[in-house]
Amino acid sequence: MPLVSDGKVDASWVQVGWGGFVADDGTLRTAPDPKGLGLLVYKREKFGNCQIRVVFKTKEARSNSGVYVRIDPGILEQINNPGAAFDRDASGKPSAESMEKMKASGEHEDGAWFAVHRGYEIQIAGAGDPVHRTGAVYSLSPSSALSKKAPGEWKTMVITLAGTRISVDMDGERITNFDSENRDVPPRKIWHEPKREPKRPEVGYIGLQNHDPSDIVWFKEISVRPLRDAAK
Repeated sequence: MPLVSDGKVDASWVQVGWGGFVADDGTLRTAPDPKGLGLLVYKREKFGNCQIRVVFKTKEARSNSGVYVRIDPGILEQINNPGAAFDRDASGKPSAESMEKMKASGEHEDGAWFAVHRGYEIQIAGAGDPVHRTGAVYSLSPSSALSKKAPGEWKTMVITLAGTRISVDMDGERITNFDSENRDVPPRKIWHEPKREPKRPEVGYIGLQNHDPSDIVWFKEISVRPLRDAAK
């Protein structure tokens, strides 16, 4: 699918929430906003059983982003509803008042938070425990390993959607297996983790996350091929 056209983010993508993405030498680069979370959604098509190939690199090991899959179609209704905004001090720390407003906005599923609770995030972040690091289905299913490549090197992640199952391969190695029918998942521990209850569609949109101001990630390729045999 096209990422950049005429030096700009291709028109097939639409931003939900705060911040955005910019074209950078033929790639997409996160352009986060201190106000909060954002999501770039591919609006032209919903995807069912398929494989999604993502080629990306991060500025630092900790740089935070994610690839969202199976997002409920209601995400497009959030385009003009970014939700609450963080008010940060000089060090970048959100005020206590804006944090409480953001928590409420998240629970209300405003803006990009709709995708958090009505889709699945395949995490990009080279730090954190197994359910919060690159390749994990964020907070739901762990990744077994991190890429051996350093920040600044291109990595290839293949996300396979097959029926109720999601698997992730990183640079040719299977690191994550998740089945949404499996009820033995970790309990929700903090407000910014996804709710467990909403049933995500098996045919939905995909999106790319922009996170905090220092989290810079580039995407060189997002390509999709149909998966005819869901048993794979």
